[in-house]
Amino acid sequence: MNPKQDIEQILLQEQRLRFPTIDFDTCWELGVRLREQAKARDLPIAIGLQLNGQQIFFSALPGTSADNSEWMRRKLNVVQRFQCSSYLVQRQLTLKDTNLPDRSAAAHEDYAAAGGGFPLKLENGLCVGGVVVSGLPQRQDHELVVEVLSEWLGQDYSELALPPETA
Repeated sequence: MNPKQDIEQILLQEQRLRFPTIDFDTCWELGVRLREQAKARDLPIAIGLQLNGQQIFFSALPGTSADNSEWMRRKLNVVQRFQCSSYLVQRQLTLKDTNLPDRSAAAHEDYAAAGGGFPLKLENGLCVGGVVVSGLPQRQDHELVVEVLSEWLGQDYSELALPPETA
């Protein structure tokens, strides 16, 4: 995996996956769609959506634990603090060969620069919330969110998907 290429692609994802408007009902329906996708694929994930700091949706599927809720909290903290996806932050840190606590005052106990948290942004770029998934390897967590957001927003996922992982 090339962090630079991933960063460019994630920036494109974040640019194209924006909402004209978003409200509680949209968040709920989006959470349900993520849950349906996960159930159809038998994925052991937990899903959460927040809007303006308020939790709107939460669901945990079989195979998850309380640890997934903790990972979700920490990933959403990254989304809220940096107003970008938690995987973008992870890839930027990898490129700079550093970690979040060394790079900022974000404590490990409260922030996780790991894939799965994605900003909910309006078309004007205002970040109003976040969607988060936990339970899969971080790249897969991120890509599941991007896939469902792409479908929801009428974007071609094949143009936004990250390249497959290489050894």
